[in-house]
Amino acid sequence: MPQTSPTPSTATIPHAEGVSDDEFRAAMSRLAAGVVLITAHEPPLTEDGPRGEDVGMTATAFTSVSLDPPLVLVSLRNGSRMDDLLAEQPTWGASVLSESQRHIAGRFAMKGRISDRLLFEDIAYTRGEVCGAPLIGGALAVLECRTEQRVAAGDHTLVIGRVLKAGLPGSDAGPLTYFRGRYRHLA
Repeated sequence: MPQTSPTPSTATIPHAEGVSDDEFRAAMSRLAAGVVLITAHEPPLTEDGPRGEDVGMTATAFTSVSLDPPLVLVSLRNGSRMDDLLAEQPTWGASVLSESQRHIAGRFAMKGRISDRLLFEDIAYTRGEVCGAPLIGGALAVLECRTEQRVAAGDHTLVIGRVLKAGLPGSDAGPLTYFRGRYRHLA
């Protein structure tokens, strides 16, 4: 009787380059990242229709790109609601979350939610003067951005935004970070 070996799960099969999804995730989980809430306002479909909706997404792949001009980059999963919205809506906001805002990060990281309307209900925010998106109260920093470029990158889209306005509404609290699959604060 011929011997057969069990078929490995797709998560452990290396890509053509030799790194499996699990190996890549494990390695990248060792990179500490700041936590940012990306927000945008989806305008109403028609002038006399129902009001537009605020949309939010927790991001850990967010970084500054350039000082002159001031540019930032956020990585969005292809086909996500935020990716679809920012393909049409040119302005958006980013709130750099403090260590006391873990509940906000968790709330907007939930997969499979139907609507963001209820997620904003009990969170203090102001509406950005330029972007019209919610900017979270108590955040360490808030940025209002306009998309300059979208770059396809594997299963994500890199959105490069020009910072149109920046503010420091929060306290001197520490940043919320993400490390090894969990939200953490600096000790």
